[in-house]
Amino acid sequence: MGPTWLLRMARWARNPPSPGRVKLVLAVVGICLALFAVERWVGWPDALSPERARPPMRVSP
Repeated sequence: MGPTWLLRMARWARNPPSPGRVKLVLAVVGICLALFAVERWVGWPDALSPERARPPMRVSP
């Protein structure tokens, strides 16, 4: 942890974020955790997996 993070924590201690911002951050973290859990237990859908239509073109010297 560098000095930048220490300064940021000191600023947050002096001027804490509004309750609305805290709720927003917690909601975003919750959505990310929910998506991770679904992907982990159910699996990634094949329709969302990128597939190459053809193999990459090789250039011979």
